[in-house]
Amino acid sequence: MVDFDRLVPYGWTAAVSAEYAGLHDTGWVPARVIRMDRSECDVATPTGVGRARCPRADTNVGGLCTGDWVALDAEMTVRQLLPRRTAIARATVSGRSEAQVLAANVDTVLICTAADGDVDLGRIERMLALAWESGAQPVVVLTKADLAVDIPIDAVRAAAPGATTLAVSASTGSGMDVLTAVLDGTVALLGPSGAGKSTLANALLGAEVFATDEVRAGDKRGRHTTVHRELRPLPGGGTLIDTPGLRSVGLWAAAEGLERTFSDIESFAAACRFADCGHDSEPGCAVLAAVDSGALPQRRLDSYRKLQRENEWLAARTDARLRAERLRVWKTIERSQRWAYREKQSRRR
Repeated sequence: MVDFDRLVPYGWTAAVSAEYAGLHDTGWVPARVIRMDRSECDVATPTGVGRARCPRADTNVGGLCTGDWVALDAEMTVRQLLPRRTAIARATVSGRSEAQVLAANVDTVLICTAADGDVDLGRIERMLALAWESGAQPVVVLTKADLAVDIPIDAVRAAAPGATTLAVSASTGSGMDVLTAVLDGTVALLGPSGAGKSTLANALLGAEVFATDEVRAGDKRGRHTTVHRELRPLPGGGTLIDTPGLRSVGLWAAAEGLERTFSDIESFAAACRFADCGHDSEPGCAVLAAVDSGALPQRRLDSYRKLQRENEWLAARTDARLRAERLRVWKTIERSQRWAYREKQSRRR
C-alpha cells in the first residue's frame, strides 16, 4: 500500500493526486523533484527521499526541473512528467529562441532585492513579469533591511502594483512574521547574487540548510553560494525552492505578465483616443497625459516600452524558428514520399 501522506510535506495535494489518478494501474509511484543533476535527480517518494534516473531520450520526461511531479517505476527511473500547474520560465542565457524553466508548480514567488544596495526597479519589473506570467503570486522582498539607511519602499510598491512589497531582515527577524503570513504552497526565491536569498531561505526553514557568503563591499555583489535549485519542506507547511542568483532575466512569452506588471499603464491606456495607441506621440494619448501630469513616472513608461519591445522581438524570433522547423519536417516528408514513389515505379519496371 502506497503511503501518499509521506508526500504531503513536499506539496502533495488533492489536485496532484487527481493528476496521478490515471497512472495507478501502471505500478508507478508519484514523486517530486527536489533537485536536478544532469541525467539524475533527487526525489521525494512515498518511501522517502531517493535518487532517480531521468532518461533524456524519453520525450515524456524531457526538461525536468525542481518542483516537478513525476511518476517512477520500480527501478527508480522517471517514466512520466505530470502536468505543471505553473512554471517560471525565462529566455535561455545562450540567446537561443528557447525557454529555460527555473522552477515548476510554484504558488508564491519571492522577488528578492537587497535594500542596502542599489534597488533596481527595472530589474524588479522584469522578475515581476516572469512571476505573473508563470501563474504564481509574486511578493517583492527588500532584504537586509537592518543594513539599509533609506529603504525605497514606496517606489518599489509603485513599481509592483498587485504584489505585496515587504522590507525584512533575516538576521534580526524584522518583518519575517509578516512575510511568513503571506506565503502559500510552494515558494520560490528569485533574485541576483548577493540579494540574501539563501540567508532568507535559512530563516524561513529555521535551520542553516543553504550556504551563505558575504557580498563585496565595493559593489554589493555576491558570489553564487547556491549552485542548484533545491526544494525543502517548510516547518509551518508548504515547500521552499532556493535558486542560484540570476545574472540574466530574459523575458519569455510574457505578454500577460507584462500586462499585470504594468497594470497602471494598461489602465491609463484604456482611456487613449485610439485603440492601437503606441503611447509615443499620438493625439489623445492618456498614458502620455499621465506622464505630463506626474501621475505616471517617465522611468516606468520607458521600462514598459523596453520590455514590450524585447518580448515582441523574442516572440517574432521564436515564430521564425518554429516556421523553419516545420519547413524542415515537410521537406523530410516530401523527400520520403519521392523516394517511395521512385521505389514503387522501379518495381513496376
